[in-house]
Amino acid sequence: MGFVLLLGGARSGKSDLARRMAVDSGGHVTFIATATPGDEEMADRIARHRAERPEGWSTVEEPIELLRAVCSAPAEDFLVVDCLTLWVSNLLGAGRGGGDVRPLGEAVARELKGRRGVVVSNEVGLGIVPANALAREFRDTLGAMNSVFAARAERAVLLVAGRTLELT
Repeated sequence: MGFVLLLGGARSGKSDLARRMAVDSGGHVTFIATATPGDEEMADRIARHRAERPEGWSTVEEPIELLRAVCSAPAEDFLVVDCLTLWVSNLLGAGRGGGDVRPLGEAVARELKGRRGVVVSNEVGLGIVPANALAREFRDTLGAMNSVFAARAERAVLLVAGRTLELT
């Protein structure tokens, strides 16, 4: 038992694979969404994601208190956390520094280690060095968070163009 970490770039197939894994789990699913509708395009994106979820899944929309959302889900549920990228962005946007975010992530990863589920996150460290301090802090914080979750995951998978690569 344990969770799977799905990493990849934008539109690489992470959310689709997470949804398939949840359906294939055969159990009840709690979907924990971290996105907030900050603009019309994001609101449309959130609406599309909601529409793609099967009936019967529980959805918890929690942009900040991820640990509380994970802990409140029934222990037997298959959890989908989509996604760490937006959660880290939300925390930094709320004034938390990168050093404040890591212990929060470690607590969530510890809790998830004993649960069945899948966690989605973007891999943002493969590009150029960002030009401003906030973007660099985001990249560094998310990279550290991905490492924390990968260390506690049963499996870590990188998606590129819809294809998977097991990370060992």
